[in-house]
Amino acid sequence: MSMSYGDDAVTSPETLRGRDWPCLRQFGVFLENRVGLLHELLRSLERHDLRVIALSIADSIDCAVVRVIVDDYERGKELLSLTNQTVFEADVIGVELPDSPQPWLDLCMALMEAEVNVHYTYPLLFRRRGRSAIALYVDDVDTGLRVLRQKGHRLVTENDLSEDDECL
Repeated sequence: MSMSYGDDAVTSPETLRGRDWPCLRQFGVFLENRVGLLHELLRSLERHDLRVIALSIADSIDCAVVRVIVDDYERGKELLSLTNQTVFEADVIGVELPDSPQPWLDLCMALMEAEVNVHYTYPLLFRRRGRSAIALYVDDVDTGLRVLRQKGHRLVTENDLSEDDECL
């Protein structure tokens, strides 16, 4: 769909994020540290045909932060906005583990050389051509993306999440 505005210019109404945005969108959900609340959250997501691609939990005595990535960001955002939970969003870099004897060192070395700090990482339930992938939360996403691309690492985009080995 395209629209014309003055001087017959054609523009597309797509958002800047688009489905080929080079980052994955992570939801952070604050939960009380009570039995059953994680189950309720995951049941709600999966009941609405959202596939959980990644899950990480950081807990304390009273509360937990559940980091979750789903296969459809827009639907996930809509669903989570209807809950009474505190939700925040962050961009994370999805990257395939390289086919090398030391894949983690290769990724970390590329980022370290560019002085990009990794705050945390966790695995994605994603495989493409038999390769695993991880989510990286870094202090400088733009530099991290640029460096990983320059070093030949394969990034995982939101669009890729519906096209992994499991879905093919």
